[in-house]
Amino acid sequence: MKSLIKSCTKWLSHILFLLPRELVRKMGALIGFLWIDVLRFRHEVMMTNLQIAFPDWSEEKKHQVARESVYSMGRGFFEFFLIPHMSEAWLEKYVVFEGFEHYQAALLKKKGVLLVSLHLGNGDLAASAVSLKGYPLSIITKIFKNKFFNDLWFSFRGGQGVRHIDAHGPSTAFDILKALKRNEGVIFVIDQFMGRPFGIKTRFFGKETGSAYGLALFTIKSKSPVVPIYTYEGNDQKMHVVFEPEIETQDLVSDDRQASILAMTQRFNDKIERIIRMHPEQWLWVHRRWKEFE
Repeated sequence: MKSLIKSCTKWLSHILFLLPRELVRKMGALIGFLWIDVLRFRHEVMMTNLQIAFPDWSEEKKHQVARESVYSMGRGFFEFFLIPHMSEAWLEKYVVFEGFEHYQAALLKKKGVLLVSLHLGNGDLAASAVSLKGYPLSIITKIFKNKFFNDLWFSFRGGQGVRHIDAHGPSTAFDILKALKRNEGVIFVIDQFMGRPFGIKTRFFGKETGSAYGLALFTIKSKSPVVPIYTYEGNDQKMHVVFEPEIETQDLVSDDRQASILAMTQRFNDKIERIIRMHPEQWLWVHRRWKEFE
């Protein structure tokens, strides 16, 4: 059965790549339609989140953004299976890089680069595009407990050479520092809720919540530059992979380590919030971001 599932998934991946991209995107939009307009899965969560972030918006606008967000998620799910088949020709046709010089400048410091990111657009596709461009990356991520599903899923995610570091594995810190020593980029996706012991109380869109402090911890330890990376779909229906200028962090380092971690994590949160405000229709509103921190 496992071998049949694996074969069918690879067959699906190949078929999706051969189909016109517009058709694949419409298939994803259909999933989004079923999600929010038929099943209404987590509809209340999305509307509550949007009320917290954008209290001045009308109910109609909040529902519109929630719908577009889920449609984007559906398109991203189907395009995820294209990763192993990506090529330089595919990049040329469907991907636009913005601000790549900021990443290149950070790499010149020879300390590796800590990349701060979020669930906006299609992050796995973007990381694969950067790797295919000749810049190796690692992503801090959760690992599935089911070995078969985990191996199958990451065979696609790593289809262009992107490495994945277990967020809570026994060698996480070593793997991150090793990647930085190779002068590579390590992506921290920090927009989701995180409670104790790996989270710290911060504010996001003005409301108190918990945020992962691991990026701040490694920034202090490694002194590596921190560069924002995110992706969004433009009006040209191409995937835009954006690198922003390095975030200043050394001004927040003090003898009070806890205060430094808190101030740095808040600065990263503020950056993520600004990016979401630019493209709210492509962020993951289905996540319960504002749980009570305890």
